[in-house]
Amino acid sequence: MPRPKTTYILLFRGVGGATQLPVAPLREALTEVGFENVATYINSGNAVLLSHLPREKVITTVANICEVKFGFTKAIYAQTLDEWTELIENNPFPTVEAGKHLHAAVLAGDPTKEAIEALRIYAVEGESIEVVARVAYLHTPFGLGTSKLGEKFDKGIGVANTARNWNTVLKLLELAMKATG
Repeated sequence: MPRPKTTYILLFRGVGGATQLPVAPLREALTEVGFENVATYINSGNAVLLSHLPREKVITTVANICEVKFGFTKAIYAQTLDEWTELIENNPFPTVEAGKHLHAAVLAGDPTKEAIEALRIYAVEGESIEVVARVAYLHTPFGLGTSKLGEKFDKGIGVANTARNWNTVLKLLELAMKATG
């Protein structure tokens, strides 16, 4: 009996600036190998697809396509639609006006309490970081790019990660729901 199909949200780490991953050719390449309902969102490393393959096989297949066709060799994270919905529901800042001032970073492992506390030192009044179920939520009301917390986060959290602003988080949910049918 074939495995049921799962909707995956793919987050490519390190896309932007000098590292590009062209979205139209990526959609075509993912569709050509048999992934269904493939969608991409902006040119910053986001895709959604439907597959009967398990997560690790999806990541391996996508990573191989990215390396061979696009010379892209950075980490790829795959979240299921259920995991993405949970990420949204677990938002510890529900009263914050989301947009670009709230970010969710999917973590490859569990950061230490010490790492989280060390990052909190950099938060100015109004900023905050919380970690819930391998997702770090950063609230930076003055902008992530000008925040010392934002600047120190990637290395300071101590585990590999990839972050998206809340606008992107919600758009990827919408695309994933469409991909599911």
